[in-house]
Amino acid sequence: MPTSRADVATEHASRYLQQLCKHWSHKFPVEFDPHHGAIQLSLGRTVMDADDEALHIAVAADDVAALERLETVVADHIKRFAFREELTFDWQKAA
Repeated sequence: MPTSRADVATEHASRYLQQLCKHWSHKFPVEFDPHHGAIQLSLGRTVMDADDEALHIAVAADDVAALERLETVVADHIKRFAFREELTFDWQKAA
């Protein structure tokens, strides 16, 4: 199962984690608290951890095409929530 991760520098990591989980909770299985969240989307699984400096995101999907789509969907949603700041998603594929 292909996986990748991104560490997104932001002081608002917990806020974005919770917003994304709440946003998708009506449509997908979601578990979250202020510091950890997991979402099982149709494309794959997203797991997030928030600390004071960054939002740490790991995604996994059945194939590379789905993984790349999941990276884009997750990043695009978080960027919309974070419209007041410029976030950088540097996805690193697992070896």
